[in-house]
This record gives sequence, structure tokens and C-alpha cells, in this order.
Amino acid sequence: MLTLTKPGIDDYAESKTEPTSALLAELVRDTHENMDYPQMLTGRLEGRFLKLMVQIAAAKSVLEIGMFTGYSALSMAEGLAKGGKVTTLEIDEKCIAFAKRYFERSEHGSKIEVIQGPALDSLAKLSGPFDFVFIDADKPNYKNYYEAVLPKLKVGGVILVDNVLWSGTVLEPSKADQSGQAIIEFNDFIATDDRVDRVLLTLRDGVFMLRKR
Repeated sequence: MLTLTKPGIDDYAESKTEPTSALLAELVRDTHENMDYPQMLTGRLEGRFLKLMVQIAAAKSVLEIGMFTGYSALSMAEGLAKGGKVTTLEIDEKCIAFAKRYFERSEHGSKIEVIQGPALDSLAKLSGPFDFVFIDADKPNYKNYYEAVLPKLKVGGVILVDNVLWSGTVLEPSKADQSGQAIIEFNDFIATDDRVDRVLLTLRDGVFMLRKR
């Protein structure tokens, strides 16, 4: 069997991928030095994928559920169609303060609106329609976020859901923690949901790519 996940393959992929700005590189360093759980960063490869997907979708209305330190929001804002906007939902005050420092320094920061609070509460107040959605928040609520946002997504709109491989624990359900079990249940649910076209990509920690029918 051909194995593509050899050591160094991610570095190779990054080396052939469009570079990021110096500001995003600084954001990565700052996150690793000053924030808890820096592994939650989207990262360069997935960040460039998000930007490109927003461009391909010609998205003007983007929703992000779970912002962390702002890397993914800035990446998507970079790919927006003219006049577009990223609405990002985040509960953590420290993350919001951190991200806003970088938004203020970016030429794309003015395209981003941050809404603080529990994401499900915020979603209930948003009407949409959205062209593009990125879900990367607490895993036990993935299905709840999905169900809340799908009616507000335009037909043909795209949802990307992050971390759907959960470091490979989807292959060993008996060893999955609460978040891992929630991911497994979410993946099983999506696999039979006829409201969307779907493909699970093995990009980084897994990205479910969904298109509303």
C-alpha cells in the first residue's frame, strides 16, 4: 500500500504553498510564546486553504465559529470578495483581545467583526444568509453548531469543519475522550446527511468539506 504520510510531507507541502504575510508569521510566534494551547492555531497550510476556498466560493459573507487568536479569520478575510465580511464568534476575552491587536495592524482587519459570547446564543441572533462557514470551536457542540447554521447557509454554500480526525482517535473509539467521541458521532451523522455533498479531507487534523444542496 502506498503511504503518503511520510515524515516531512507537511513541510514539503508548505514549501510549495503560497507564503503568508509577515504579520501572520508574527501572530504564530506570539501565540506560541504567550497563549495557552497554541496547537489550536489553524496553521499556514490550512490557513492558505481557507483563503483559497473563500476565493473559489467568491464569498462575501463568511461566518467563523471559534476564532482563537485570529489566524483563520485573517486568512479568510484576505480571500473575501470585494465588500465582503467575516463574522467570527468567540467566547474567550483573552483570545479576542489578542486577535484584535493583529486585526488593527492588518489591511484586512476592518473586514472582520468579532461577536463575543457563547456561539449558539450568537448564532440565534444572526440571520445570514452566509456563503461560507468555518467551524472550529468546542467539539461536543459541533452538531449543534452545524444544525444552527445550515438553515442560514445559502444553497451551494460551503461549510468547513476542522479537527474531524482528532489526532487519529477516530480510528480507536474506545480510546476517545469526550471531544473525540463527539467528533466520531458528528462524522457518522454527516456521512448520512443528504442535505449536503461531502468529502472528508486529511488536511492537517482533518477537514470536513460540505456543500449545501
